[in-house]
Amino acid sequence: MTLMNKIAAQVLKNFLRRNFYILITSFMLFFSSCGVYSFKDVSIPPDVKTIHLGYIENRARYVNPQLSPQLTDKLKQKINNQTRLTQVESSADWDVSAYVSAYDISTASVSAQKSATNRLTVTVHITFRDSKDEKKNYEADVSRNFDFDANTSFSQAEPALVQQILTTMTDDIFNRLFSNW
Repeated sequence: MTLMNKIAAQVLKNFLRRNFYILITSFMLFFSSCGVYSFKDVSIPPDVKTIHLGYIENRARYVNPQLSPQLTDKLKQKINNQTRLTQVESSADWDVSAYVSAYDISTASVSAQKSATNRLTVTVHITFRDSKDEKKNYEADVSRNFDFDANTSFSQAEPALVQQILTTMTDDIFNRLFSNW
């Protein structure tokens, strides 16, 4: 490679690096000046300051007694850690209530005419109320499947599944509430 080619390559590299930083800086300035609070895909209008999250009841046919209190606590912690909202007990800008509506086991796959994988389906029904704009009120279900080996009994598999359920369902509920999906 000639000296001229080396110099041209270095100039091009510096040009691209400089423009990359300018582009990134422009995007950061643009999005930080928007009127809606946004952090990690969280969208909260600036006039919303408080939220009430009620206890997530378990109304499923099969009740895991640990699921409701742990899911409620984990979701409250996530709201505290990833939003600017203050949690209150009454008269909140946003009111969220929820309950576990399904905690059902089914066969997920069959091999050699025998169950190979079982599936636990967990569904949480959410009711969202916006005291400032009733048009934004909604009800929705957040549902997720958790598979486990059919050679393992549900009572053996459940303790390991609970941590996965808590993490996944907390993230899914949070995203449904704050990421507008």
